[in-house]
Amino acid sequence: MADRSFLSWPFLDSGHRALAADLESFCESVLPPLVDAEHAAGHDDGPLDAAARSMVAAMGEAGLLASCVPAEFGGAVPGRLDVRRLCLSRETLARRSGLADFAFAMQGLGTGSITLHGTDDQKRRYLPDVAAGRRIAAFAISEREAGSDPGAMTTAARRDGTGWVLDGEKTWISNAGLADHYVVFARTGEAPGAGGISAFIVPADAPGLTVSERIPVIAPHPLGTLRFDGCRVGAEALLGEPGTGFKIAMGTLDIFRSTVGAAALGFARRALDETLARVDARKIGDQALADYQLTQGRLADMAVDVDTAALLVYRAAWTKDTTGARVTREASMAKLHATEAAQRVIDGAVQLHGGTGVVSGNTVERLYREIRALRIYEGTSEVQKLIIAGQTLRAARDGSGAGA
Repeated sequence: MADRSFLSWPFLDSGHRALAADLESFCESVLPPLVDAEHAAGHDDGPLDAAARSMVAAMGEAGLLASCVPAEFGGAVPGRLDVRRLCLSRETLARRSGLADFAFAMQGLGTGSITLHGTDDQKRRYLPDVAAGRRIAAFAISEREAGSDPGAMTTAARRDGTGWVLDGEKTWISNAGLADHYVVFARTGEAPGAGGISAFIVPADAPGLTVSERIPVIAPHPLGTLRFDGCRVGAEALLGEPGTGFKIAMGTLDIFRSTVGAAALGFARRALDETLARVDARKIGDQALADYQLTQGRLADMAVDVDTAALLVYRAAWTKDTTGARVTREASMAKLHATEAAQRVIDGAVQLHGGTGVVSGNTVERLYREIRALRIYEGTSEVQKLIIAGQTLRAARDGSGAGA
């Protein structure tokens, strides 16, 4: 059992501790056969999609997806998203299944922009079904030449009568081909660069929208490329005001970036647990592997990485929840450190497992594949460093403190 002492930290309250118990119960009683189906699916798109759909439905039925929307629309907390609930959910699910974490995360990310900037009609149309697990969501911002620079995107939307027509391509889109709706970002030209981007809610069956390819990755997840060829949507598809898409995207990522760190933390905790059991059981001569000082040095490094990641993740989530302010610096720190630390922890786990650590299907081998993408998506580690440095320099220059 992973260390749960962090649940007593002052970042969390009794409601979060109750959620943690519900999550553990779900992972013990409901998730195991779904994880078996995930592992059996491998890279086969059909079974993989079926496994992801089953996980979304099961989480909806268990009430866990309520954390992804506000209480007024079938969610958990009145008027907002509680980032600590999102982080607890991702951390706990990631310890058991990369696909379960993925499925949960996309329900939140794919509707976070609607929660933050949607009209009441948009919220009523989409959010209750997401919370119930009846609708699958997706977030489509990345392009082949505009991954780390959304301002360079070329997908465009033009007015046509009372509606809009979208043309272009989005790639590396999680839930491509699986989602019932996509929050899509496209250039509308109100200003150059990031100032000329708008956001749209595009139903999966919109005319002119196709999934042009599925992308196999080292840790199998539903991922693909979307094509928009004269894709027509109504006026009601516009999310927020024209030209505010970049602001909408960054505000959404400001919330969900911390949760990427939480998923990495879940992977790291599982790797540490697996390693502790392994080094106690593995004998080298007449001693357990755990008794060697070199082993203990590696275990100490792993434990420190896990706890520092947890502190940064829940600091960022608590700050967002209690102040409501932007937490660009804190969220970037949480994502950067937690993902990089988890990579180190999991690499150490593979090393201490020896030959078994690289056998396909071994838990730490799966974790090794799962963690790598987290250092790339929702802003690479290099981008996070630029954000942190920029925020820190700005704060020093204007005398406002550590950064905002």
